[in-house]
Formats: sequence, structure tokens, C-alpha cells
Amino acid sequence: MKLKTFTVILVLFCAFNFSSAQTKQWKEQEEFHKVMSATFHPAEEGNLAPLKLRSAELAAKANDWRKSEIPATVSDKKAVKKSLNKLCKDSKKLNKSLKKGASESELKTELAGLHDTFHTIVGLCSAKEEHHDAH
Repeated sequence: MKLKTFTVILVLFCAFNFSSAQTKQWKEQEEFHKVMSATFHPAEEGNLAPLKLRSAELAAKANDWRKSEIPATVSDKKAVKKSLNKLCKDSKKLNKSLKKGASESELKTELAGLHDTFHTIVGLCSAKEEHHDAH
């Protein structure tokens, strides 16, 4: 009898760990976030050097994220795809603006918009189905 109880507990434990693994972070999201964080936070303090060095990488990571498979745990894939398209388009625009010599103010505004879009996507990926009507 104890062996059956142990087996049931073991099966439940494995099932729980498997489902938890299914909700792990989206690799391409994390890769984009690393570059966004390394450029956005210094820019908030007036340091645009990291953005100038990594704007092309930021656009490339946005494109990689857009092309990647949306995890099954995301309930509103259409909204995420739309926001990823915007993120990709706007990150390319930011890179072009930087190359054309846009002002610091313009670059900060574009980067802030990109940052907002990033957080929109993160929110869509973590939103519970019952909260979709709140937006």
C-alpha cells in the first residue's frame, strides 16, 4: 500500500514539474530584454553610448523574437504577434534614426516607445485569460 501511495505522489510531482517547465521564459524574449536593458537604463540617465553601440543588435534581437514561435501558454497570440511586428518595425526605425544623426531627445523618445511596446508584450504573455477585457 505504501508503494502505491509513493508512486502516486511521484507521478503527481513529475506532472507538476513538467507543467512548470512548459511555462519557462521565452528565449528570444530574454535575449531582446538583455539588450533593451543594457541600452534603455543608461539612456534614462543621459548615456546614449550603449544605444549607439547596440542599436543594430536591438533591431536584430527584435526580429529574432518576432520570427520565433509564440509559446503555447500565451492566450492572445494575435495581439502578441501584432505587438512583436510593431517592436521589430520601431527598433529598425530607431537604428535608422541613430544612423541619420537624430537628436538625443528624438532617440530617447523612440527608445522609450520601444520600451513601452516591450512591456506591452510581456504583459500580454503573462496576462490571465480573465483579464483580457480589462484593456
